[in-house]
Amino acid sequence: MRIAVTGGAGFIGSHLVYKLISLGHTVIVIDDLRHGLRSNVPEKAGFVMLDIKSSAISEIIERGAFDCIIHLAAQTRVDISIENPRKDAGSNIMGTVNILECAKKYGVKRVIFASTAAVYGDPPIQDLPLEELHSRQPLSFYGLSKMTAEAYFELYHQIFGLEYIIFRFANVYGERAEVDDEGGVINIFAKKTANNLPIYIYGDGSQSRDYIYVGDIVNGIVAALQTKHVNEVYNLSTGQEVTLCEILNILRHISGQTLTPVYKESRSGDIYRSVLSNEKAHQLLSWHPYMTLENGLARTYQYFLDISQLETASQYGGDL
Repeated sequence: MRIAVTGGAGFIGSHLVYKLISLGHTVIVIDDLRHGLRSNVPEKAGFVMLDIKSSAISEIIERGAFDCIIHLAAQTRVDISIENPRKDAGSNIMGTVNILECAKKYGVKRVIFASTAAVYGDPPIQDLPLEELHSRQPLSFYGLSKMTAEAYFELYHQIFGLEYIIFRFANVYGERAEVDDEGGVINIFAKKTANNLPIYIYGDGSQSRDYIYVGDIVNGIVAALQTKHVNEVYNLSTGQEVTLCEILNILRHISGQTLTPVYKESRSGDIYRSVLSNEKAHQLLSWHPYMTLENGLARTYQYFLDISQLETASQYGGDL
């Protein structure tokens, strides 16, 4: 297949592109490199440095004659969406509409879209694990913009017949993650442990998430390329609820470090518990996550440890 991947130089996108290339697909990456790295893109993939809101996207999609677009490019930080809703909506709504218009105009058969568990908001605990038909009540403009983009996909199918698949990702972690203080908890904890930096926990550590390894996300997207179960929304998750304290305990075992966290006051707006059902993806896509949390966390920690050691070596002229 001929496939365009927006955001293909980023964390999830780069893992996906390598997988698609290994399967024999022709891949073009579209990325503005504000969050991704050019070095993340394999040599066998084409690359176009471009913002998804650009009108020049039209020419790329027309020339590419793509069978499928996998739309991963997005503004993903909750804090930025609160501080700058216009920027968030520009990327996540207008950028997505631009991709949909090009797909419709140039005969792209299927568009696969990366949404998020943030569309659900903070539902009652008795509703967990959340299924795809659960009500959506986002607590941030990020969740709202993704929910709005989902509605555009549904209407583009109803009005124009464009095939789509929407994936709502749980909390994704793994190698090549872009890490900041608003990123995924596992990625933050692993990087700070590898660099001997203090770990902060907002609250008492009993808050939980559904953590899924990036390779499992990639396998879910690949399963969506050929499936007949289209025009559907799927959760991609482990279906397992894990607390911050449990993450720390696993990381202590992996790293051999004591890891005494610094506790701070809970942040307003933070979701306390979150876990998604993956039964629909299992039934219709024959997909299930393969990576255990222990092994995935070990890989992620080792990745950041290797980077830390390389950076240290470079400071000493390569000699340690």
